[in-house]
Amino acid sequence: MADDLIGYEQLMQDALRSVVRSALQEAASPRGLPGKHHFYITFRTHAPGVIIPEQLRTRYTDEMTIVLEHQFWDLEVFSDRFRVILKFSGQPQPITIPLAAITRFFDPSVKFGLQFEHAVNDEARMASGHDSAVGTSAPREAAPPAASDGAVVSLDAFRKK
Repeated sequence: MADDLIGYEQLMQDALRSVVRSALQEAASPRGLPGKHHFYITFRTHAPGVIIPEQLRTRYTDEMTIVLEHQFWDLEVFSDRFRVILKFSGQPQPITIPLAAITRFFDPSVKFGLQFEHAVNDEARMASGHDSAVGTSAPREAAPPAASDGAVVSLDAFRKK
């Protein structure tokens, strides 16, 4: 098998993260989440760029899941991260989550979900400040492509029938 010098796996991960960004932008619009849509977002708590209260980082040493449904405020979506205010122990707290830190995204209202690979170059790009979004002109770091078994991924499993 030939080496993937283009980095298709990373391109696919970036494209799928843009789906998450677009869904968050919809939620951040003045009308908010349409219908019964709501999001479960799981992210790596110690990934570069994650800003959460220290007691949460201590409690959730690897991953944490947040829910954006009824009680969230001031959702802001940027090209590489989002910021939102959620209540923890009754206290509103701003949190910031880079899109590259997200490991799972699920909208149970339509049974739509995405799971992301944890790639070392995701964290390297976040730490260096490079944007992982599709369509940006930010330079990509020279890193070997992620190991792959060559499997073709079908998106049909995620489509509503």
